[in-house]
Amino acid sequence: MRHAFIRIAALAMLAAPALAQAPQTVPVNIRGTIAKLDGQTLAVKSRAGGTDTVTLAPNYAVRTLVKKKLTDIRPGDFVGSTSIPGEDGKLHAVEVHFFPANAPIPERQFPWDLRSGSLMTNAHVTGVAKAASGQMLSVDYKNGTAQVIVDPKTPIVAPAPKPGTPQDLKRGKAVFLIAQKAADGTLTANAVTVEKNGVKPPM
Repeated sequence: MRHAFIRIAALAMLAAPALAQAPQTVPVNIRGTIAKLDGQTLAVKSRAGGTDTVTLAPNYAVRTLVKKKLTDIRPGDFVGSTSIPGEDGKLHAVEVHFFPANAPIPERQFPWDLRSGSLMTNAHVTGVAKAASGQMLSVDYKNGTAQVIVDPKTPIVAPAPKPGTPQDLKRGKAVFLIAQKAADGTLTANAVTVEKNGVKPPM
């Protein structure tokens, strides 16, 4: 029994370095306009002026959006909203987007990098009511609730009925994607949301 334990311990010690060396990636939000698409390589001119080069998965998805109105939002809808705190102490929406049905997206609120101090809230709608400025969108997410002011100019979008194609990835079109950044700085992604018919990704 003792010899068996020693062998198991030795195997665990050998495995530990291999696990430590396993490639790790972190999600990175990429925003900007398309500079070039070359096969599976997408070059994006960032808002800061640089260029991000992203390797797309062989079966990558292209997503486009359509405009929606606040009146299209119903209790029970699953939405995401970027918001920033206002001087009135309330959250004010910068954008609101519908998530696809049955999307495997966790319900939560967390810091977001669209603007300084912004938050992303992924939650189910519980109601929409009038507010002193715009409309108050009430939502529930895991372990919390939020109320967000949505004014008439806030962009509201939803996935287009039909998926996009690589042909939609044209130079100069606005894009948003969540890439995985490896330790060596390389970026990979399996989906891209791109501007179409004048509707840009507001996320």
